[in-house]
Amino acid sequence: MAIVVRIPTPLQKFTKNQSEVPAHGATVADVLDNLEEHFPGLRERLVDDRGSIRKFINFYLNDEDIRFMDGEKTALKDGDELAIIPAIAGGCV
Repeated sequence: MAIVVRIPTPLQKFTKNQSEVPAHGATVADVLDNLEEHFPGLRERLVDDRGSIRKFINFYLNDEDIRFMDGEKTALKDGDELAIIPAIAGGCV
């Protein structure tokens, strides 16, 4: 069994228009590497030059924000769901 990664609409062009893709890895960082192997160009949209997750991209592991866990070092297990959520800002008050 693999980890299910939920892909937001703006990034689905990298995943052949799939909203969910399987991935493998022991940590979030490993999954990002695995995604890049299968979907070239996706990783650079998610991490900065140092390999850190971009500030405007949020990852939720089974509905829990990984920023309050171990970030990209957060451990994963088979059957987990990892959602990639771009931050949304702007609008009028």
